[in-house]
Amino acid sequence: MITLIRTESSHPDFIKLVRLLDAYLAEKDGDEHEFYHQFNSIDSLQYVVICYEGEVAVACGAIKPFDESAMEVKRMFCLPEARGRDIASKVLNELEKWALELDFSACVLETGKRQVEAVRFYQKQGYIKTLNYGQYVGVENSLCFRKEMK
Repeated sequence: MITLIRTESSHPDFIKLVRLLDAYLAEKDGDEHEFYHQFNSIDSLQYVVICYEGEVAVACGAIKPFDESAMEVKRMFCLPEARGRDIASKVLNELEKWALELDFSACVLETGKRQVEAVRFYQKQGYIKTLNYGQYVGVENSLCFRKEMK
């Protein structure tokens, strides 16, 4: 049975999943990992979704305010053994729903060109490639996306 919970970043299962995400990204990003890592602190994320399959936390994601109209999607991760079953879609959909409830009308995110699966996933979810924003301007490996929500 799949269950989604809303919580915040001090939740132990979120911390555990983020550690696995960071290990994965360190491998994918190589020498660039430290640059990206500095923008991914989870110390004060107020809007976190964790997905459970039975009693096991299998996926997570978070949003944080980006500007007056958009939330930024952060720390999306799904255990490899849980991939391909629409679990990440459920987490992202819940984050988008939460953003709408908080009166935001869009979500933005950054991912790396080397995260080919993530790029495909976000495009499938309706995210449109946009100009790199903020700290990602001019960063060759970064791809930024935006989705307007209704």
